[in-house]
Amino acid sequence: MRPLSVADVELIAFRLAREHLTWDEPIPDFGTRTPHALERCLITPFQSFGGRQLYRGLTGKAAMLFYLLIKNHPFLNGNKRIAVMALLVFLAVHGRWLRVDPQELYRFAVWVAQSNPRVKDATVAAIEQFLRVYSVRR
Repeated sequence: MRPLSVADVELIAFRLAREHLTWDEPIPDFGTRTPHALERCLITPFQSFGGRQLYRGLTGKAAMLFYLLIKNHPFLNGNKRIAVMALLVFLAVHGRWLRVDPQELYRFAVWVAQSNPRVKDATVAAIEQFLRVYSVRR
């Protein structure tokens, strides 16, 4: 399983979010992102300790990626929209897709954004459950 690269996010997720999900607030240029924040969001789901993966399987890694892209604010604006597109790209690269109403997915991203950081583990578990419910093979 491979992580998304910064180039993947820039070429696919960022551009798609900017083209299709701008709504009433524009997404700033990619180069204005917070230094190293995106890179940390992309690599964290693949961390291990003592030879064990901290986030297991595609669902665990996808959930953590989604959570971090929303909560760590690597971009000046559009973090939820970019997180949604990055999640879809990450799942597609690994042969999965989400069969869910786009508005429901975005409302879920808003819920994650509004979640209390003190309940991070519960929020990530809820994301994993959401992915299990709506994920299908491509």
